[in-house]
Amino acid sequence: MQGKVEICGVNTSKLKVLKNEETVALLKRTKEGDMAAREELIAGNLRLVLSVIQKFSNRGENVDDLFQVGCIGLIKAIDNFNTDLDVRFSTYGVPMIVGEIRRYLRDNSSMRVSRSMRDTAYKVLQAKEKFMAEHQREPTMEEIAKMLDLKREDVVFAMDAIMDPVSLYEPVYSDGGDAICVMDQVKDSKNTDESWLEQIALKEAISHLSDRERHILSLRFFEGKTQMEVSAEIGISQAQVSRLEKNAIWKIRKSL
Repeated sequence: MQGKVEICGVNTSKLKVLKNEETVALLKRTKEGDMAAREELIAGNLRLVLSVIQKFSNRGENVDDLFQVGCIGLIKAIDNFNTDLDVRFSTYGVPMIVGEIRRYLRDNSSMRVSRSMRDTAYKVLQAKEKFMAEHQREPTMEEIAKMLDLKREDVVFAMDAIMDPVSLYEPVYSDGGDAICVMDQVKDSKNTDESWLEQIALKEAISHLSDRERHILSLRFFEGKTQMEVSAEIGISQAQVSRLEKNAIWKIRKSL
């Protein structure tokens, strides 16, 4: 089947997406002890788990493991959600899923380096020692690469792979006050947790729009077409395009 991706035996192309009203109703039934509603609620929010684990896909962890851990976070969010508060479930659920995955990564944080990478690193160290013995100075990366007939990048990656990891909270400077940690020097102020959590929320909000509304927003804001151009392309009046566009934006703002 085209587009079929299985995680933990689940065909992700067929995952159900619940509307907000359905989610609220199922949450209330779950709080009353309806286990069938709880199961339906879990199944209907698996796409939320998928959205979150995509942000951790570059950690080298097994996707199935991350999915299972994310599901644990989802279940905790369902069991602990307060239906009396005027908060969307996803607003509460996403941080719970993220927290569960981070806890898992923290508890399983041993560095894994491939055998080939380790072998390359040991060859680099041997070449470095030989060069220093002959020239009484440290070789450059280019010189080592030439000795081993490797690319400079391969030498750099191999050496980085065997270096002891440093905690982001490792202090690098202190003058008696608050210490400056590694995190303070390497932090990314652009790609923060808040920014990609907002992207997940926006993606979910757009998924609740109708096909026509999504198509109009795509033509207007991704392809840069005017309302007149959109109306000509999809066969409705400019006034209808304007109304549908405003309605779609209103739905997204309300959802966020």
